[in-house]
Amino acid sequence: MVDNGSEDESIEMIRAYVDSEVTPTLPKDRGDLVAEPIKSIQYSRYEAELGGVAKKEKSLSTFPSNRRLRIILNDTNAGYSDANNVAIRYACKALSPDYILLLNNDTVVEKRFLSELVSVAETDDTIGMVGPKIYYYDFNGRRDVISFAGGTFDMRTGLPIFFNLPEIDCGQYDVVKSVDQLSGSCLLARRELLEKVGLLSTDYFLYWEDTDWCFRARRFGFKLVYVPRAVVWHKVSASARKMGYEQVYYFTRGRFLFIKRFMTKRQLLSFLSYFFFYRFWIEVRSFLELGETRKLKKFCEGVFDGLFTHTRDG
Repeated sequence: MVDNGSEDESIEMIRAYVDSEVTPTLPKDRGDLVAEPIKSIQYSRYEAELGGVAKKEKSLSTFPSNRRLRIILNDTNAGYSDANNVAIRYACKALSPDYILLLNNDTVVEKRFLSELVSVAETDDTIGMVGPKIYYYDFNGRRDVISFAGGTFDMRTGLPIFFNLPEIDCGQYDVVKSVDQLSGSCLLARRELLEKVGLLSTDYFLYWEDTDWCFRARRFGFKLVYVPRAVVWHKVSASARKMGYEQVYYFTRGRFLFIKRFMTKRQLLSFLSYFFFYRFWIEVRSFLELGETRKLKKFCEGVFDGLFTHTRDG
């Protein structure tokens, strides 16, 4: 677990939990669960980047793998991708895994979700990433409304297209299939992909990193596969909502960074024509009608910075 420069009491609460200062609340319908002790160790970012500390790692050896917690403390919040990259580099050095799982802290998982992901990934060496069926954690009181079931990308609008709208699950997305895009809220990546494609781009800070990673993976010939029997519930944007108006800025800025990186010149010209002759004015009108002048300001800042920011790869 990476703590990305939290300014609240997150770490203190986690320490209290693992030190048994609080009693875990178990689901009433899961009488088979037992609150077992958890062993935790803590690393600074510097220690994690080196692959950990042998003495600390040894202290975990007597605990089963699902009762071990490694906490990496980042001094500052450098964004979603940076935090994940720190953990990935640590895991690759310290644990030599076959796969790396990214999992947001605002998710709840079905018991066998990881086994289902690995099972499908093992069927084909060219599968670089696999992702689960993702439900909304709470969609007007429902737990069976699909949030994500794979997606593609519309180069004309510069936006992802998810195969599902918010739909009640009736089995319509229960087939394993190759897709163009998976969700970074839960994503299993093969070790070989990390070595060939690289890690998440830190150019975006928030949003678009997973889309960027998926596109780069496909350029290297890796398949991306949606696995419906792996199930996760997501409290969509639980952390990002705390950023308020900055959400609009980072999404808009990232959109332009992404299209500059992956579109051909012809596609880019088509997108810019669509955006500035049509979509831009729709957005402006919407913000003004809602009285969201601060969001409008962030939207315009995102457009400007996205157009004129030079990144390492774009």
